[in-house]
Order: sequence, then structure tokens, then C-alpha cells
Amino acid sequence: MGSIQVPVYQAAAFAMPSAQAGRDIAEGRQPGFTYSRVGNPTVDVLEKRLTALDGGVGAACVGSGMAAISDTLLCVAEGGGRIVAHHDIYGATLDVLVSFLPKFGIHVDFVDDINDPEQLRAAIQPDTKAIYVKSVTNPRTIITNLELVASVAHEAGAPLIVDNTFPTSHLIQPLKHGANIVVYSSTKAINGHANAVSGAIVDGGSFDWAAHADKFPQFSEPEFTLYNDQLDHVPSVVEAFGSRAFIERVKIKYVRLLGAVLGPQEAYLEIIGLETIAERLTKQVSNTREIVAYLNTNPHVARVNYSDQAGSAQEALVKKYFPHGIGSIFSFELEGDEEKVNHVIDATHIFSYVPNVGDVRSLIVNPARITHREIPFEFWEKDGLNPQLIRLSVGLESAEDLIADLDQAIRSAYAD
Repeated sequence: MGSIQVPVYQAAAFAMPSAQAGRDIAEGRQPGFTYSRVGNPTVDVLEKRLTALDGGVGAACVGSGMAAISDTLLCVAEGGGRIVAHHDIYGATLDVLVSFLPKFGIHVDFVDDINDPEQLRAAIQPDTKAIYVKSVTNPRTIITNLELVASVAHEAGAPLIVDNTFPTSHLIQPLKHGANIVVYSSTKAINGHANAVSGAIVDGGSFDWAAHADKFPQFSEPEFTLYNDQLDHVPSVVEAFGSRAFIERVKIKYVRLLGAVLGPQEAYLEIIGLETIAERLTKQVSNTREIVAYLNTNPHVARVNYSDQAGSAQEALVKKYFPHGIGSIFSFELEGDEEKVNHVIDATHIFSYVPNVGDVRSLIVNPARITHREIPFEFWEKDGLNPQLIRLSVGLESAEDLIADLDQAIRSAYAD
């Protein structure tokens, strides 16, 4: 009693107080839990907190960021359709769009400039089911003009889905700028400690699925799992849940049936991470800005990809959407050949060579060989991907120490 920590309900199933209560819980007339694949009290706390932080109507926490993305796209485009997206996205996400979803009748139309409304309109077709974007791209940190893209999506009768993994809701709340659904790899900055793999989907409740029932019939068709003998018909998720139709259908059809659930221990670790997210990101953004300033003066650095710096082509968008910074992940290119990149990676002492981001520890990786190796070569030049590229995820260490570590590694790479 009186614990200041959220309990970890490490249980596969839960005892129900009576036969009638069990039926009422199963049929949705009474709150409660029966089986952890369907719902767990610890996971429920995390879902409610993420919902509040993003200003949504509901959330679903799942086993990984890729589960969040896949469940969302499958639910939106169920039965077939098209997704419009920018190709400058995480490698595994692009792989899903290019090689996996087409097997389910879902195809992708890429645009070169996500902020060009005419390119977006040209890509949209009658069966386009959504526009999918990142609030900040990986690893070039391109900022999406969310309000512009949202207006184009809604004009076409489609929702806007935003991957907000890098900045999190602490730095931007996409739902306030026209997004309808937000997805996260909460493994990253939400958790912040690299001790749990997880994902999250937050529903803004702002897309009218019933008004577009011809394009999204799955939300208006009868859903038998919602039936009980007090009803005279089988309701749809729109009828049963109203503005929460999307997130409830994700839970009923994708989390429950495909089973990529989040465990209670992982949910607890995410909850603990959330408690320090403001302090962590504030410090990490500050460190990142100092490191970017240093790299811009290093003669061996050919380019720094970080939109949150003076003179950036996206300076106006940063000021509009990210007054407190865009996050702690960015990339830079070294002069010379790939051996220089390998040398710098191997010569750093504080930065860890890890394919993760958002950690309290500073991380370094070569995207072309590790995190973005699934990206087809046809997109490399467009997305600034090449063997000379290094991505940093800046942690909580001293900025002075991190700069010194990079400086000695770069100097040693060019010592000859």
C-alpha cells in the first residue's frame, strides 16, 4: 500500500471475481483484466501516460517500434491500398514498405521532397490510405512540415501517420499539428536507457473513419468480438468506440491476434524512463548543439547534417515546430575514404559502437553498413547515404569530454 512505484503485474492471466464479472469484463461492460495478451495493468499505465503526453485519446504499447509501425500500416490499409511516404526513413521501415506490405496488397508511393505539396498530390491515388512521415528523419534530420502534409492528406481523405521516435512528445506533439496517429520506437528516447525493446501507437482520435467508410470499411463493418446479448445487433468499432475506433481496432485485431505484446517488465522500464525524459532530452540537445558547432569547424568534416543550426535551409521549420530543439541524433560526413570512418569509430573511447539511438550513453554508427543497409542503392544519393557518413546519438556525458573524444579520433585518422 502507498507504493510510489507502479507495480509490475508479472502475470499471464488474472483471476476474475465472479462469473458475471468475468463476462462483463470480457464483453467490455466493466473495466478489468483477464489475460496479458489482451491487456495488462502495468502496460495500461504506460499507455495512459503516453496518451496524456501526446494529447491523444488512446494508445497501444507493443513489443517493438517495428511492431507499432507494422500494426498501424496494416490496420489503416487493411485489404489493400497505397501509402505515400518519404524514402528518407529508417531502413527496416523502408523494407516493410517495399518488400513486405506488398505481399498483403499494400503498396508504397515515394516522394523525393515530403514538404512539396505538389509532389504529394501527384503521388496520391484514389486508394491511398495514408501519408507516413517522420517528424525528424534519420539520419539527415530533415524536418517535416506537419501542418502542410496533414492538409494534403486530409484533402485526399487519408490520415497522417507520424513517426516521432527521435524528438518524442517532449519536443513536439504531432497531434497538435494535424497528425492523426503517432508511432514510436519507445526503445529509444522514451526509454532512454537501452534496457527494453518496445513500441507505441498513439491515436489522436481526429480522423473521421465513418465519413470515409468507402475507403476504410474495416472500421464500420460489424465486429463480432464487440457483441453481447444486451445488444440487438453486432456493432462496429466506430459505433462502439467513437473517436477511439482506430486504437481499439489495433488492439482487438492486431495486438490481440498477431500477439506482438509488450511485457509488464518492459512496460515498467519504459515508465521509469518517462520520469526523466524532460531532463534527459534538455541536456542531450544542449550537448548535441555544442558537438555540432565543433564539427562545423573541423577541417576533416565535409558536412554536418543537423537542421537545428544557424543557416540551415530548414531554420524556419525548426523555429515553428521545435523551439526547444530537434533532438540528439544527427550525422556528418568525413573527407577521404571509408577507412577513415572505420578508424574514427574504432578510435573513440566514450562513444559506443551501437545501432541504437536516444540512450543516456553516446553512440556512434556508420548507417550505410549497419542501420540503413536495407536502403536500395537508388535512394542513397537522394538521402545523403554513403560510406563516409557517421551517425551520432548524443548522451548525457560532458560535452567537453565528447568533443575531446571525437577530436582525438578524427586527428588520429588523418595523422598520416
